[in-house]
Amino acid sequence: MASDAPASAPSGTRTAAEPPHLEIRDLGMQRNGKWLFRHLNWHVPRGSVVAIVGPSGVGKSSLLSCLAGLNKPTEGELTYCCNAGCFHAAPGYQKKVGIIFQNFLLAQNSSLLRNVTSGRLGRYPWWRTLLHLPRHDRIEAARLLIELGLGDYVHRRAADISGGEQQRTAIARALFQEPELLLADEPVSNLDAQLCARVLEILQQQAHGENRTVMCVLHDAVLVERFADYAINLDPVQPENWQVRKVNAAGCVT
Repeated sequence: MASDAPASAPSGTRTAAEPPHLEIRDLGMQRNGKWLFRHLNWHVPRGSVVAIVGPSGVGKSSLLSCLAGLNKPTEGELTYCCNAGCFHAAPGYQKKVGIIFQNFLLAQNSSLLRNVTSGRLGRYPWWRTLLHLPRHDRIEAARLLIELGLGDYVHRRAADISGGEQQRTAIARALFQEPELLLADEPVSNLDAQLCARVLEILQQQAHGENRTVMCVLHDAVLVERFADYAINLDPVQPENWQVRKVNAAGCVT
């Protein structure tokens, strides 16, 4: 296991042929005069599931916001490598990032299908989106909803479904974007055990089968051990004492 001393620049699996999907260098975030994390360094391997863990208020959601390019870190740098092999700073990579927010951000008066298809609106000129997106897009969006157990609600308004159903709709929308990097803030918090496992299996398949990288906040240690490849653990007492470990393997990532 990692020592009690601050971790020093662990890195994921790297090869000369495939650079890391994301390079985190000396990252730090301060909120209300308090450091949440500092000197975070890691090369995130492409095609892996990374769990972000730690007690409430430690900075897990803030870390996701930094990685998404929504909040600028107090210190440090992020470099993303796209599938084409080009390197990008956070602002230039945002269109390749899918986000599952805690509050879902659904259009409550729109159907589930419409909410999901909105994930690709940026691909089309504005005039094309005034009517319906292409039929093949609508079929694919419906397939995602069916896969997530929402086939009976495709044309129902988001306002008329439960919180767990809204959460799965938000997951379908993020997957519909076909992102290279998927960031999820507690993506199974409103789901029962069976649906929780189903959603995490889908996210795991996205990582391992589609070579996307999934980084998600998880609170259940059992789920971390079952579905994650790596875990980032933030320390509420010593912001520099974050740890990265390979799940089901002894010690920190080296």
